[in-house]
Amino acid sequence: MPKRTLQGVVVSDKQAKTIVVRVDRRFTHPIYKKTIRRSKNYHAHDENNEFKPGDMVWIEESKPISKLKRWTVIRGEHKKTA
Repeated sequence: MPKRTLQGVVVSDKQAKTIVVRVDRRFTHPIYKKTIRRSKNYHAHDENNEFKPGDMVWIEESKPISKLKRWTVIRGEHKKTA
């Protein structure tokens, strides 16, 4: 079975080798037919501490690394600074 991959935005990098990624999903409400946005935070392993808040990253599920970490960063795009 293939591993799941999610795309999200880094919201925190305060922990060593760990980032917190916010993943947004959109769906239509079953009764009201209105599009709703829901988000969830995932702790992901960032071996080189290279990603900062605001960066876009892709994470892939992996075996448990710690109590909360079950995802690793596979690639990312650094936020452009003006």
